[in-house]
Amino acid sequence: MHLVKNIGDKDIKQEANRKGFGRGLLEAGRQDNKIVALCADLTESTQILHFAEAFPERYFNVGVAEQNLVTVASGMAAMGKIPFASSYAAFCPGRCWEQIRTTIALNEQPVKLIGSHAGISVGPDGATHQMLEDIALMRTMPNMVVVAPSDSIEAEKATKAIAKVNNAVYMRLSRADSPVFTTEQTPFELGKAYIYHEGADIAIMATGTMTYQALVAAKVLKDSGISALVLHVPTIKPLDESAVVEAAKKCGRVVTVEEAQIAGGFGSAVTELLSEFLPMPILRLGMKDRFGESGEPNELLDHFGLLGEHIAKSAKQWCERMPQFYR
Repeated sequence: MHLVKNIGDKDIKQEANRKGFGRGLLEAGRQDNKIVALCADLTESTQILHFAEAFPERYFNVGVAEQNLVTVASGMAAMGKIPFASSYAAFCPGRCWEQIRTTIALNEQPVKLIGSHAGISVGPDGATHQMLEDIALMRTMPNMVVVAPSDSIEAEKATKAIAKVNNAVYMRLSRADSPVFTTEQTPFELGKAYIYHEGADIAIMATGTMTYQALVAAKVLKDSGISALVLHVPTIKPLDESAVVEAAKKCGRVVTVEEAQIAGGFGSAVTELLSEFLPMPILRLGMKDRFGESGEPNELLDHFGLLGEHIAKSAKQWCERMPQFYR
């Protein structure tokens, strides 16, 4: 899968995936002059500033008014533009969900919604800015594609990819630096999931930046004699159903990992699918019906059990008490 060799090492390159979005939007804007960018007074934080500097005539700052942000974007899409509307995920989709539903999804307008600063790794900004419900909100929305890139390189690829589809898309990004473990050669296609680590005892399915932690968990589990398959799922909707079912069938045990509420989130999507086609108990790791707290990003991932070693411990316990189904 063309991943870097030093996964798990302390010296692995770190970069926030929102920076990959900024590079990808600039490149997409060079290739298609129908692309416009809108922001709710967070130009630098969302990394939309690179596009704004290069194409000021195609950049629009609507101020702190997220409901206007998405409504204006919908109107631009109706007139043939390809709008990228960006803010913190707590505000878009958090503050403007009804406007997204009515003006974008219901009218099938191909607006690209960028929710930056999602998840608990926002850090010291605290619970008000740690958007944990966005996956649930957006994957239940008809006519909406939902994407969560794993690192900055994949975020750049995903941005270029969503610019070319005639769909409304929500892309979830993080604020904090995280390991850059994919490469330019790592494949990415909307709607596809990828096996990043082969295994036969348990399938760890992860999305967003949690895929890196899942890979670290696989290394820890190997030392315990447990062979873990890691399935990276960057497109949460539409889910790559065949990849999920095949991985679950191969291993007979499944753990899902996300930096979001497990209720209605990525783990729920996997559980719903397997309940229809390959029923089995599933362990869902993520936020469990509670808000986040203030702290440094890694402190919070540690506190809420989302670092690789915690995932490995939970997966090991799951292997000890759960039989391998369909084996």
